[in-house]
Amino acid sequence: MTDTTELPERESMEFDVVIVGGGPAGLSAAIRLKQLNPELSVVVLEKGAEVGAHILSGAVVDPIGIDRLLPDWRDEADHPFKTEVKDDHFLLLGPAGSVRLPNLLMPPLMNNHGNYIVSLGNVCRWLAGHAEALGVEIYPGFAATEVLYNDEGAVIGVATGDMGIEKNGEPGPNYTRGMELHGKYVLIGEGVRGSLAKQLIAKFDLSRDREPQKFGIGIKELWQVKPENHKQGLVQHSFGWPLGMKTGGGSFLYHLEDNLVAVGFVVHLNYKNPYLYPFEEFQRFKTHPSIRTTFEGGKRLSYGARAITEGGWQSVPKLSFPGGALIGCSAGFVNVPRIKGSHNAVLSGMMAADRIAAAIADGRANDEVVEIETDWRSSDIGKDLKRVRNVKPLWSKFGTAVGVALGGLDMWTNQLFGLSLFGTLKHGKTDAASLEPASKHKKIDYPKPDGVLTFDRLSSVFLSNTNHEEDQPVHLKVKDMALQVSSEHDIYAGPSTRYCPAGVYEWVEKDGQETYVINAQNCVHCKTCDIKDPNQNINWVPPQGGEGPVYPNM
Repeated sequence: MTDTTELPERESMEFDVVIVGGGPAGLSAAIRLKQLNPELSVVVLEKGAEVGAHILSGAVVDPIGIDRLLPDWRDEADHPFKTEVKDDHFLLLGPAGSVRLPNLLMPPLMNNHGNYIVSLGNVCRWLAGHAEALGVEIYPGFAATEVLYNDEGAVIGVATGDMGIEKNGEPGPNYTRGMELHGKYVLIGEGVRGSLAKQLIAKFDLSRDREPQKFGIGIKELWQVKPENHKQGLVQHSFGWPLGMKTGGGSFLYHLEDNLVAVGFVVHLNYKNPYLYPFEEFQRFKTHPSIRTTFEGGKRLSYGARAITEGGWQSVPKLSFPGGALIGCSAGFVNVPRIKGSHNAVLSGMMAADRIAAAIADGRANDEVVEIETDWRSSDIGKDLKRVRNVKPLWSKFGTAVGVALGGLDMWTNQLFGLSLFGTLKHGKTDAASLEPASKHKKIDYPKPDGVLTFDRLSSVFLSNTNHEEDQPVHLKVKDMALQVSSEHDIYAGPSTRYCPAGVYEWVEKDGQETYVINAQNCVHCKTCDIKDPNQNINWVPPQGGEGPVYPNM
């Protein structure tokens, strides 16, 4: 591989604020900065081919953040919030039937009325329009791959990845050096398990005295259903079958406009059985008698998958570091029982923008804006997360049936009395450490797909419009291949071949030996491998800018 000292020097650009990630947090921060001071120079880097291309979420959005960011948004003709929630259902699924839980039993915070069913990708495209109208520079197709530091160790910017590197690691004929973007402050809004956020958390020890971050894998399809099966404004959440009562997870059906239904399935990544196959559990879920009728005669339009942060209040790392801060899902602001994080992402972007704009106005640069860290727990973000802080650990400790009941009780006591009977519970193990050897478990027999209601992974990935240039270094880095054979394969029976929702990983026999094959071109950037590998032996890094899925409306 070519020594970087032999490469041409990178060009650089100077800004007041550099924002990594064109999601709800990053775009909201950019908009807020320009609202506060139109003279500030602000740039947003987005690794997707366009803003929204890599955005995937349920999504039912609480408009609290958008209301504060753009108070007059309802007067706009082109806003994406077309479907207000009209009906809210909660189901407990068994193998052959379901029980609807009375809405009166649900804590008020679980009520979705007043929220909107949306494509979060389209929300981000809309926010990007607002940002650009204010003068924000947005660079889609540029993946930030490196954090830049000054001599004192403070963050002073980021660099985008070089383009045109061939599989052997050498520059090819279309090689282009990356660009350095320098700023007085850098905001990291990459989303869940971002590669730069992971580096910064380690360098500045931002997770010290915090519980381990917890995650889920969310898999989603968008369907066009028959008009008689469509109920615009219906939000339906369920838990139980096909997952066992010891495996955490849940599912949703969201009825948007135009006979569209978003269906999704979340598996908590602290599951123990290495034979569990989240994608197949999702396909099985759709065959349930209470679910399948919605999709009869319908057509599947889109598919995607993304990891979700689930640690909440206890697991949010320190947000501020010298020269910048973490925002949005890079910090982990998802409210797990509500299955909502975009409202907190918007609020966190605004909060960071407020503090950074004030720091710049005071003549500061590249120092630690510690107010971002000291203020968030007393903000609406903190209030939202604190009252649900024990739901995830109760679910993990007691299983679905008892854990959900205790979690509901805990939310009620927080609602009524502002306290929890449990204090603040710990999460314990990381999701990687939760996996048990295959010898402790039995294989799970999953039915074959019918191609009508249930599908295989490769035909699903095709619908995600995923593309990677094959003649480039693999962006899924296995640190120790011998360990992958002796442990991931020999002890855990190759769980990466199942937990990956895109069929990236395979174990194949070659010359009498088990060989690990990485089909990196299939990767939908969900980050599950980076989270769940039992040895933390897989490191996800960005491929060339613009590559990956292109979600049109997820």
